[in-house]
Amino acid sequence: MSRVGFKILEIPEGVEIKQDGNTVTVKGPKGELSRTFHPDIEVKIEDNVLTVERPSDSKEHRALHGTTRSLIGNMVEGVHKGYEKSLEINGVGYRATKQGDKVVINAGYSHPVEIEPREGIEIDVPANTKVTVKGIDKELVGAVAANIRAIRPPEPYKGKGIRYEGEYVRRKEGKTAK
Repeated sequence: MSRVGFKILEIPEGVEIKQDGNTVTVKGPKGELSRTFHPDIEVKIEDNVLTVERPSDSKEHRALHGTTRSLIGNMVEGVHKGYEKSLEINGVGYRATKQGDKVVINAGYSHPVEIEPREGIEIDVPANTKVTVKGIDKELVGAVAANIRAIRPPEPYKGKGIRYEGEYVRRKEGKTAK
């Protein structure tokens, strides 16, 4: 049994949470996020502490309880600290460059792949083999990083491709001659 929904969420200094019906808006130093939750789940804010309560112990309410608490926690952390995902590019001739707002990735195709960041996302290229995705929305940062990785996922024989920083790619042995 998960106990995530019962955890209280202490609101850090500089973060403001407003509730309008079942819509929760979180405002902080890095920006503002808003999300509408299921009407059955009740969100209470008292003395810089946020709690999430469910009306019954039904399977649906138990699932929504933990999910709601987790999503609000991610929103608070995002506007307070922000989220970041780093990717590594491995392979001969594989590289990334930043041209204005766009990021251009050469990953072994006949053409370079251009990526324009969505609103609220910042893509940085600290080195030509590293790409960093930053933002306040955890879901959006993960989605953009996954889309960049999907350009050329790491292959198991030589390890070439785009991978998350620290990701382990299981290597395979190639064919052998008899």
